[in-house]
Amino acid sequence: MKFYDQLTSAIIGVTIALVQTQVAMALAPTEVNNIAKQITVLIQSKKPRYGSGVIIKKDGNTYTVLTAAHVVEVKDNYQITTLDGKSYAVNYSTVKQLPGVDLAVVQFTSSENYSVAKIGNSDNSTEGTAAYVAGFPAPTFAINQSVYTFSNGTITANASKPLRDGYALVYSNNTSEGMSGGAVLNEKGELIAIHGRADLDTKQTKTGFNLGLPINTFLRLSSKIGVDTGVAAPNTPVATAPKAGDFYIQGGDKYKKGDYKGAIADYTKAISLNPQYANAYLNRGAVRYELGDKQGAIADFNQALKINPNFDLAYYNRGNARYELGDKQGAIADYNQALKINPNLAKAYINRGNARYELGDKQGAIADFNSALKINPNFDLAYYNRGNARYELGDKQGAIADFNQALKINPNLVEAYGKRGVARYELGDKQGAIADLQKAAELFQQQGKTQSYQEALEFIRKLQQ
Repeated sequence: MKFYDQLTSAIIGVTIALVQTQVAMALAPTEVNNIAKQITVLIQSKKPRYGSGVIIKKDGNTYTVLTAAHVVEVKDNYQITTLDGKSYAVNYSTVKQLPGVDLAVVQFTSSENYSVAKIGNSDNSTEGTAAYVAGFPAPTFAINQSVYTFSNGTITANASKPLRDGYALVYSNNTSEGMSGGAVLNEKGELIAIHGRADLDTKQTKTGFNLGLPINTFLRLSSKIGVDTGVAAPNTPVATAPKAGDFYIQGGDKYKKGDYKGAIADYTKAISLNPQYANAYLNRGAVRYELGDKQGAIADFNQALKINPNFDLAYYNRGNARYELGDKQGAIADYNQALKINPNLAKAYINRGNARYELGDKQGAIADFNSALKINPNFDLAYYNRGNARYELGDKQGAIADFNQALKINPNLVEAYGKRGVARYELGDKQGAIADLQKAAELFQQQGKTQSYQEALEFIRKLQQ
């Protein structure tokens, strides 16, 4: 779904990480989190650049940290901050990038005793097994410092044929910018991968396509940069035939690049090799949705739910498709199910609020937008949509306050300028309205939205008379 907004009306847009051989018991998520906290560090520079890293070795007072190469690819004055809040300068000459993959090591010196990651066997991380990601998201408008974050999820693919830069592990966790280089741990608290690429979630549908570099990739290449962790890579047989996960990861890569037909073909191959591949159905449905085939998308989401009745994203995506087809009540029922399974799915609150808004329940819509903001205080669309609902209820000052917040977070949210301009005009602030509409017109022109650009200019002319 996209935002279609007339300047004089209030339409809410829908946004829409020697291998251990001893037996180890699965740990509770809180126990894994405690391990992750001890080994995960913040890496930042003066640029500023933000990233994360994992302590993998201690040699006297020298600690070696494994991270994603792109975190430290620019020569700069980096510093590492550990859990106790202490910061250590990084000598850039210690930065070593592994050949052909997005991995690098850096070192820092400290007399403190910090924990070192226990290295696992990433080959054992198969589809459906637990994955935990830890790192330090970059500061945002709402949170002005990097704060340690831990996210639960599951492995959705472990490809035998990696993507460019060595990415082969896919997982469903919620991740953010700045967490690159952070730890991906299994249910035993072992390091199975380094997180590198996040699902930026710019589309209406959600796929949970996050990418990591398997720790075994590091183990096989570490000798080339002179790093010995005392752990050897396992002897894994070379795959002789493609796996379902190989097609799944290729499909996700093509989807992100806009090759929708190629993505559908790869997901279909993954499903033919593994008919119980719920995530492949989910993602094929997401692609069909983007292509406008809402009924085909619903069929795929239905199949994903037959395989996994507790699949929050399948309910969420099906709700979006139903919304687009005009079934607002069916959409709300799906959003309810998604939120029952995953109460932190902020977008489900947003879209349920949109459906409630269109059914005339403005107060219910505002309650949902409030819930989304509790989960994500940096959610520009939640402020924007709440502003629309407040405007409709006659609270123009409250609407302006929300549009202000949305624009602080996202200065390019053109619809917010237009709606704020209308609200200002109705409150008698003609000059403020003209300034907002001029900004909206400028952005519409930059975005190539000719009709909206012309409408904004016409509105300005009327105000200037």
